[in-house]
Amino acid sequence: MGEMIEVARSSVQTWECDNMGHMNVQFYVAKADEGLAALAAALGLSARAQRSAFASLIPREHHIRFHRELRPGAPFAILGGVVDCRPEGLIVYEEMQNAASGAVAATFVTRAEWCEVETRGGLPLPVNAIAMAPDLTVPLPPQGAPRGLDMAPPRPAPTLKDAERMGLITTFRGAVLGEHCDAAGYLTMRHYMGRVSDGIPNLIAQTRGEDRSTSRIGGAALEYRFVYRTYAREGDLLVLKSGLKSVGAKTYTWCHWLFDAESGDNVATAEAVAISMDLVERKAIEIPPDMRANLERMVVPDLSV
Repeated sequence: MGEMIEVARSSVQTWECDNMGHMNVQFYVAKADEGLAALAAALGLSARAQRSAFASLIPREHHIRFHRELRPGAPFAILGGVVDCRPEGLIVYEEMQNAASGAVAATFVTRAEWCEVETRGGLPLPVNAIAMAPDLTVPLPPQGAPRGLDMAPPRPAPTLKDAERMGLITTFRGAVLGEHCDAAGYLTMRHYMGRVSDGIPNLIAQTRGEDRSTSRIGGAALEYRFVYRTYAREGDLLVLKSGLKSVGAKTYTWCHWLFDAESGDNVATAEAVAISMDLVERKAIEIPPDMRANLERMVVPDLSV
């Protein structure tokens, strides 16, 4: 058994924050992706090694928990380690901490596979990485374990027609631009989450008739699960369909299905546990009765990641 190492250190920039006043979820994913690259390098899979092998460590699934806000100017560090090493890849754990207080801000569990760069097809993990993994192997700590989400095997990939038949709402539609892609022309992990985040105000507008830019009541994600089915490329047209899975005492769970708008094929499925938040008091609030009644009417049966 090994121990975690530092894989990233930086601070929150104003332009990384949204109208909730804290770092937007897509930038948490971007920082974790940087940390994954550093952890890969510690296993002998540096960028140079990846270029010579025409391969890369690609996330297939993410589980993310947001524990505390990170607001503009907050310093942070990310520690990372290997939870499991498999012939095809790794399960890694990353923990983002406020560098001043040491408090955990977010945790990430990533199932990543060693893949051919151009096709994203799976390859055997290099033997040197397997040999080095024990020195970085750590148990999954309690704060990284699922809390509000079921981590059962994901459903078969839905189609756009499935989403339309189930009455899911269109919350984002747009093209994959070059600046959203990596060197191979694939959409980066940050921008999968970004598509969902950018769609939330449309989701609120269509389900509650509210303009989030003028409301004192906002929302915050507590937990996310992403399953990456295929990988969008520059120029692809994407459409996001969203629906409500369940309503709890203080939380509600949304599902988001991202599709290639041309083929109708599923690109990714995601599930998120969220809370209502008073943006002045900076604290979670009970779901208002009228909002709860409206939400309960919108629950879509058999919806899942």
